[in-house]
Amino acid sequence: MSAIPPHRMTPLRVLWVEDEAAHVEMGVSFLQRGGFDVQVHVVATREACEQQLQAGAFDAVIADYELPGWMGLEALELLRKIDLHTPFILLTGRLPEEVALECIERGITDYVLKDNLARLPISVRLGLVNRNAQRRLSRSREQLRTLAARLQSIREEERSRIAREVHDVLGQALTGIKMDATWILAKLPEGHTRLVARAKSMSSLIDSMVQMVRRIATDLRPGLLDNLGLVAAVEWQASEFQARTSLSCQVTSNLRDASLDSESATAVFRIFQETLTNVARHAKATKVTVDLSEQQDRIVLQVADNGRGIDLAEVTQSKSVGLLGMRERAAILGGDLVITGAPGQGTTVVLSVPMKLAVQAA
Repeated sequence: MSAIPPHRMTPLRVLWVEDEAAHVEMGVSFLQRGGFDVQVHVVATREACEQQLQAGAFDAVIADYELPGWMGLEALELLRKIDLHTPFILLTGRLPEEVALECIERGITDYVLKDNLARLPISVRLGLVNRNAQRRLSRSREQLRTLAARLQSIREEERSRIAREVHDVLGQALTGIKMDATWILAKLPEGHTRLVARAKSMSSLIDSMVQMVRRIATDLRPGLLDNLGLVAAVEWQASEFQARTSLSCQVTSNLRDASLDSESATAVFRIFQETLTNVARHAKATKVTVDLSEQQDRIVLQVADNGRGIDLAEVTQSKSVGLLGMRERAAILGGDLVITGAPGQGTTVVLSVPMKLAVQAA
């Protein structure tokens, strides 16, 4: 095999978890022949491995399957706590097929038999290609998430603006028309029964329009959310849901001294609204319980119903825009959304938001 020019060698910083120096030397030799300029850090104990992983970044981690006092897969667990994409290659003298499959399921990039170390450079290079692709994908997802968060923020700002204009402009106009209609009604002679009846009908219609304008403005952006906070808005929405659907909807909360910032409060509230919409459309429930609480360092919203229950396939395979939107809002918050249920046993939706996003109420 002809020598590879130094300028074409690929730099490779490796953490090698191994207690046999000869195996490391042989593996490094094959990597160099395969075009890598290798910088290797060798450790044999779990403690040393953890220290090295925390101290610096590596292009790849190569570990023996079985080490004195511990297993190579423990190094995988240590690595994945720090980095999800760095290639992890397991070296072994022998590995039954079922064990190999289990290792792959646990997240190793590849495994190489020690009597076939010539394959190591190929395994490492494929791992690096996969790492770079995963990192690009993660960056793209993060950019899309940032864009989605911005679009949601713009939408909420627009909803607030429209709600104010609907309430102020249309509301004031209808109030003026109502005053004129009342004045006309007062000036009509009592003998003009048809005119009086029409004027009263017009006045009643204006009253209905005023109520409709208020409802539209509130649906666009509940004033309670901005003025009194998340707990008050959730209680109001639950009351509206109960009045509209005739389903019992009970709210409990111990969230008194803290509230989410405006964007987070809006996201939690919208997830709550979508959850109630799903209950009304699909659950066939008679009762909904809502709990908004502070648990350790997280704010938790739990909504449970006693309806038909959702099965695992619906949760994992659903392409519902509502469910996707709920999950995306939760991800933007840095939180988790978990939906559980079973046929005939109801459905529970739990939203958990990091407390670091909360600010103390003024």
